[in-house]
Amino acid sequence: MCPGADESKVEARLRWIERRREELGQLGDPAVAGDQGTGPANRHGQPQVPVGQHVVKKWPVLDLGHQPEIPREDWELRLEGACEHPLRLDFTQLLQYPQIEEQSDFHCVTTWSLLDSHWAGVRFADLVAEAQPHEDARFLLVTAYDHDPRSGIPYTTNLRLEDALSPDVLLVHSWNGEPLPREHGGPVRMITPRLYAWKGAKWIRKVEFLTEEQLGFWELRGYSNRARPWANDRFSG
Repeated sequence: MCPGADESKVEARLRWIERRREELGQLGDPAVAGDQGTGPANRHGQPQVPVGQHVVKKWPVLDLGHQPEIPREDWELRLEGACEHPLRLDFTQLLQYPQIEEQSDFHCVTTWSLLDSHWAGVRFADLVAEAQPHEDARFLLVTAYDHDPRSGIPYTTNLRLEDALSPDVLLVHSWNGEPLPREHGGPVRMITPRLYAWKGAKWIRKVEFLTEEQLGFWELRGYSNRARPWANDRFSG
């Protein structure tokens, strides 16, 4: 996706959404039973490459056109909303949680997949357990440090709590043995290996527990709520 000189990255992505929705509409309902894809099974028993994806060797960079520069010593994450114990963590405090090293894949809604990345960070579920969301808090809205340069609207994405509690959902600070690069969301981002990658916010700064679903930046602009790669579940409607 290469925006023109007078076209923002957001506008270019919106044009891509419309084109892909038209293409997928010719294929019928994407949410079919069973996991679709190719290749050997991943650790969840799903085909490693989901339907409609192609494998890349180099990690592409996609964003809203703004890559915030946040030193580790200035980064902060808040968990708040419908929970018993709101949290405010800096980078040093994040490192005090159990550190997890895992290998998992990364699936972008724009049809590419990066396989077998090595990540280091914290299970998101560990933070949720400490925050203790209320029983009726079934949704999350995640906010990032970046924003759309034209509108000033911050990047957000929404998740169901049940999806966010998957043990492979991490807040990562390292990738392949090195600090997570700024262009890929460093110092800390979320990864959601079983959902399309836009659900894992780069430059994460806030998580709100919600009792009612609130759509995020791309969900408001036509992306799927559930974002299930093995069902080709890219767009709403």
